[in-house]
Amino acid sequence: MPRSGVLAGATRVEADSGDRELLEHLEATAAAGNASLVLRGPDGTDLVLPRSLVRLLVAAAHDLGKGHAVWALPAEALLSPNEVAELLGLSRPFVVRLLDEGEIPAQRLPGSRHRVVRLEDVLEFQDRRERRAEARRRIMEVAEEAELPY
Repeated sequence: MPRSGVLAGATRVEADSGDRELLEHLEATAAAGNASLVLRGPDGTDLVLPRSLVRLLVAAAHDLGKGHAVWALPAEALLSPNEVAELLGLSRPFVVRLLDEGEIPAQRLPGSRHRVVRLEDVLEFQDRRERRAEARRRIMEVAEEAELPY
């Protein structure tokens, strides 16, 4: 039986342009102190959301307020190399090379040659990649300021 794609089942949310101001206000309000969020049910009962969910919603509001789409996925999700490539905006062959070189940890499915990758490992790789790119930008800036040939 083929494995259904994790990204196909993920919730993707995009903010309407009219929502951005409200989302920025929500983020600012939550950052100002120990804010809480309340969910009002159809029968009028209020349910105070747990702090962990409030942190998630504020993080999503931050990105949505900037016009970015947000995906809701569990950190433990296992992704195929195709899904990793889609998330990172890279080609599948390049991702396969990264897996082969151990840049992104992967595990083989039992009795198969197919691999899966933990979402957490993909996010850690992306963070390392962004830090290296930032370091290269800083080196270039210093070299340009010092008028060094690069």
